Amino acid sequence: MTFVITQNCCNDASCVPACPVNCIHPTPDEPGYATTEMLYIDPDACIECGACLDACPVGAIEPDYDLTESSLPFVDLNAMYYRDPAHQDYAQVPYAAPPARSWKDSGALRVAIVGAGPASSYAVEHLLAQRGLDVQIDVFEKLMTPWGLLRHGVAPDHAATKNAADAFTRSMRHRAVRVFFDVTVGADITLSDLADRYHAVLYGVGAASDRRLNIPGEDLPGSMAATQLVAWYNGHPNGPGFEPDLSSDRAVVIGNGNVALDVARILASDVDDLRKTDIAEHSLDVLAGSKIREIRVLGRRGADVAAFTTPELIGLRESLGPRLIRTEDLGEPSPDASVVAQYKRELIEKLPTQAPVTDEPVVVLDFRRTPLEVVGDSAVQGLRVAPTGGGDAVDIECGLVVRAVGYRSEPIAGLPFDAERAIVPNDEGRVQGVDGQTLTGTYVTGWVKRGPSGALGTNRRCAQATISSLLDDFRAGLLAEPNVVDDIAERLPRAVSFDDWRHLDSHEKSTGRAAGRSRLKTVDRDEQHTIVATRET
Repeated sequence: MTFVITQNCCNDASCVPACPVNCIHPTPDEPGYATTEMLYIDPDACIECGACLDACPVGAIEPDYDLTESSLPFVDLNAMYYRDPAHQDYAQVPYAAPPARSWKDSGALRVAIVGAGPASSYAVEHLLAQRGLDVQIDVFEKLMTPWGLLRHGVAPDHAATKNAADAFTRSMRHRAVRVFFDVTVGADITLSDLADRYHAVLYGVGAASDRRLNIPGEDLPGSMAATQLVAWYNGHPNGPGFEPDLSSDRAVVIGNGNVALDVARILASDVDDLRKTDIAEHSLDVLAGSKIREIRVLGRRGADVAAFTTPELIGLRESLGPRLIRTEDLGEPSPDASVVAQYKRELIEKLPTQAPVTDEPVVVLDFRRTPLEVVGDSAVQGLRVAPTGGGDAVDIECGLVVRAVGYRSEPIAGLPFDAERAIVPNDEGRVQGVDGQTLTGTYVTGWVKRGPSGALGTNRRCAQATISSLLDDFRAGLLAEPNVVDDIAERLPRAVSFDDWRHLDSHEKSTGRAAGRSRLKTVDRDEQHTIVATRET
């Protein structure tokens, strides 16, 4: 027997220090960690102790004998990683985490954190982990709910991934932490308000908008960003006013990353299965009435360099079975492809090229296609594409076009912004001005720092690097003392507290259980406020 890391892996790396024989790689200090699709257990080195099971925050580790038949490729995938010569002969000694600093007699540190998503939550966690540090952390979140894309971006049928919020909750409930929900920095308070009251201000606001294709017809009704569709079915407060038209036979999703696969899978899923998840209630009736029978996932690149990860491909195949098919042209194999990329191509090659006889929607993986124009007069009627590399253009008839070509951060008032890379310019998290000079006391983490890359757990290492920079500056005496001594809470009498959120969270879970679901999300802000107002204090 050996333990196996499966689809839910978030790259958090909590399992790495738990392993007594260092059989989980890449570790956070190894070069491949920043770009890895997931972590892998070496089947030859695993001693079956099970320590990693308890450490994993998202339940991604299972014994091989417990895997379903459709999940068995994860056994091969974990072993495949170690067949690469670059991933062999790891020293079988416990991974040594960086030593904790001692902060005896260092003085008090006050930190404001803008955003309550994973990047900010990991930053809170790393600050609290400093032994002896006298720290006060105030978190400001514009929504009434925490966890950012973990709540509003992760697909509703990926429930295990959302369990990462349990660890975040423990940090946010710490006595040194206060959370102010329903507070917009730049409107309710300003950057200057924060800079005057804290030694450091850290932004972890993520990437809320989308990248555009910049092709004709992109703004036709029926053409939309994946961010918009995902917000709709995941219960973002901005989602209910939008409703996609699912009355056509075919939808095309442009892009072949994990978000594209998520969108395709949700559009192809049985609504009765979705009812068991925390999908937004308002989306269920629309999905139940969908006429879409084919979802074509279209990408510019070939199969072995497709942006979606191997675990997501395996999960999609497990979900759809023979309803996941591919087109003939996969592109030429890349001579430089890694062992894992070669395995991904092999899995794609094994997919059928003909749809089964079924009334259920099918998903088609279509490679080496370049979108040229969204076709239609008053609404989407098709998508004009050409073979990547040259060839005659053809029109794919469809009534829905979803672009899933990446997220994008938006400028933050008062901070410099690199519009081309869509990040706040920074050096190891320290914000830099247009002249390249460091803006003392101002930091970034997460996607607004590095761009929309990596898995959920990648934010942990990213936040650790930023907090390390912040603490280095604090130790060196570079952070200015707050010059305003009043409590920011006095300026925000209508802010919603973390205990208020826990009351709303409990309400969502209890109403969900009554409906036979994991959670029934409250989406409307006014309704959220009404529920919070019923909390007994």
